[in-house]
Amino acid sequence: MEETKEILYNLKTRVDQGYSILKIDSKKEDIERLENETLNPHFWDLEGAAIKMKKLGDLKNFVADWLSIKNDITDLIELLSMVKPSDVNLSKEIQDKTIEIQNKFEKMEFQMLLSGEYDDNSAILSIYAGAGGTEAQDWSEMLLRMYKRFADSHEFETKITSISPGEEAGIKSTTLEIKGSFAYGYLKSEAGVHRLVRISPFDADKARHTSFALVDVLPEIEDIDTKINEDDLRIDTFRSGGHGGQGVNTTDSAVRITHMPTGIAASVQNERSQLQNKQTALKILHSRLVAFEDKRQKEKISEIRGEAISAEWGNQIRSYVMQPYTKVKDHRTNFETSNVQLVLDGGIDGFIEAYLKNEASKNNK
Repeated sequence: MEETKEILYNLKTRVDQGYSILKIDSKKEDIERLENETLNPHFWDLEGAAIKMKKLGDLKNFVADWLSIKNDITDLIELLSMVKPSDVNLSKEIQDKTIEIQNKFEKMEFQMLLSGEYDDNSAILSIYAGAGGTEAQDWSEMLLRMYKRFADSHEFETKITSISPGEEAGIKSTTLEIKGSFAYGYLKSEAGVHRLVRISPFDADKARHTSFALVDVLPEIEDIDTKINEDDLRIDTFRSGGHGGQGVNTTDSAVRITHMPTGIAASVQNERSQLQNKQTALKILHSRLVAFEDKRQKEKISEIRGEAISAEWGNQIRSYVMQPYTKVKDHRTNFETSNVQLVLDGGIDGFIEAYLKNEASKNNK
């Protein structure tokens, strides 16, 4: 039983660490706050009520899992202190339960990597076609599909807030809201240049082409307040358009808001009204400004500008090769797989986990 005892005490230490890192007590307060909001008789009349209910459910399940395993370990340690050498059946039961809890915790331990300030927020993901013309625009649309499928597999809600179609195929740029607990924590690993190598479907000679797309990921920050001075904003309205000149909206309801001091902008075109587009654009702009300020606190403005990366050769974080062989490789972690189709269908969890573990390892050095 000494081995079982050692395992249990080791598990207790790791669970207590996770309890602290993931701020479980703070999440209990979030649950209480959201539950109080649902008591409002007009709660379901408010925009975003369904999303808040999902967040509440996710938080409850998350906290319940950690409380459950914490209590199970405490109970087993207490039971272990009372077991006698002659209690063979009880000893076997404790050993089996210990192994069960250990396996459960090893699956939960990954969550400890999602402890950043904004990791449990929803995400705002933007894709920009880079070098490669129509090829790059098609590649950008493939990435959009990949991230939507990933979001679906994790039961995140997605909404395209803006999209600029390519002339022949694909998209020049798009912004996607991904709603759900820890969406940003998972997807922050995707920020950077993604490189595709394949036989071009747009080339009559069937030549191999290399295309690039830039992915930008920000946490969605809900508390828009007076930090943004309205005098610093320029608000433009325009008509949305799709492939072939088809109008997405029947009025000039699309909105672009530019923060004049920084030049940072956000465009939204897919809401029902100009007011809704403006509110969504303000939310995205706020998140981008918070990210900008976070960088500015750590570096000089010139260094920030110097870090800007272009979507072209040499800057990629990940390569997707479809010909002459099949392989997807992340150049930051060296994690790779030959199943390109699985990845393009949203199976990027292995890349995300490798990135988060790599970052945690660097931070612990």
